[in-house]
Amino acid sequence: MKKLEIVLDSLKVIGRIVTILPLLLFVTLLMGKRSVGELPVFDFLVVMTIGAVVGADIADPNIEHIHTGVAIIAIALLQTSVAKLKIKNRTIGNKITFEPTVIIYKGQFIVEQMNKIEYSVDNLLQMLRSHEVYFLEEVELAIIEGNGEMSIKKKPVLNPDTLRLKGSFELPAIIDGKVNKDVLNYFHVTEGWLLRELERLHIQQVEAVFYCGMDETKHLHISLKQVKAMMIPPFNH
Repeated sequence: MKKLEIVLDSLKVIGRIVTILPLLLFVTLLMGKRSVGELPVFDFLVVMTIGAVVGADIADPNIEHIHTGVAIIAIALLQTSVAKLKIKNRTIGNKITFEPTVIIYKGQFIVEQMNKIEYSVDNLLQMLRSHEVYFLEEVELAIIEGNGEMSIKKKPVLNPDTLRLKGSFELPAIIDGKVNKDVLNYFHVTEGWLLRELERLHIQQVEAVFYCGMDETKHLHISLKQVKAMMIPPFNH
């Protein structure tokens, strides 16, 4: 008898999976491409909630299957209603989504902004590399959008003849006031040489440096900790 109950429960779970997937497909199409491709805050919560509802329904045969279907449809309708409301009312839309955050301006990290959104320099360097950016000084503007993606505007190249000779990439010799000795060894320079170069640039303390990039030509690009957010353009969605 117990084996029969197990078999029946298993068949019930399979039946739920077979019936729930077409419903999820319908709901996904109803919610639209934007929700799937971007996942703003509210849409992310919707997806998480639907996942929890469906998971509970499949895992527990005692849950009424019809209630799960009603819940999924209700959540989808709520999502589409909120999406339309966000389009019609920018104030409400801004309140329930993350605002874009400028984290690099004119080749300088904006540490104050980075702290607000809790992004580390390692996160941002990785995102820059994903955009094939290997020199911080090339970046005119970098924005973390509401969906967590990075948008980049590079500095314009007005006269290629005036560009300095660069290496093929830049490595962080200093991050948050701490010298990266592995990078110094890679470029065959000493910490004393680095400190002298900083002094030549009128930087007396390495702790004042948030980021120092070095390339194969031993050129240093410095981003200081004291760059203030008030200097950056006000991007608001």
